[in-house]
Amino acid sequence: MDIMGLMKQAQAMQQKMADLQSELDGVQVTGASGGGSVSVTMTAKGDVKGLTLDPALLVPDEKEILEDLIVAALNDAKAKAERAAQERMQDLTKGLPLPPGMKLPF
Repeated sequence: MDIMGLMKQAQAMQQKMADLQSELDGVQVTGASGGGSVSVTMTAKGDVKGLTLDPALLVPDEKEILEDLIVAALNDAKAKAERAAQERMQDLTKGLPLPPGMKLPF
């Protein structure tokens, strides 16, 4: 292999990774729980952008239920964000000779 060719390929990959990171800032996913009574919106990078609660959940004696629903919605959104990021990363690394199971960015 040509060292200059490898260097060009590495630079191109570095630029694609930077572009992907910027793109992930703009990708938003929504996680929900309680049949949609709690929803969380976050970027594919994991930044929470919003939280919506059904007013019927605001019962003082049921504080723990609301907390559990918020945690479940956050976890749902996080899983969706990770899937969205992974899908975009797979598109980016398609055709590269990476070992199986190797995740980028390192």
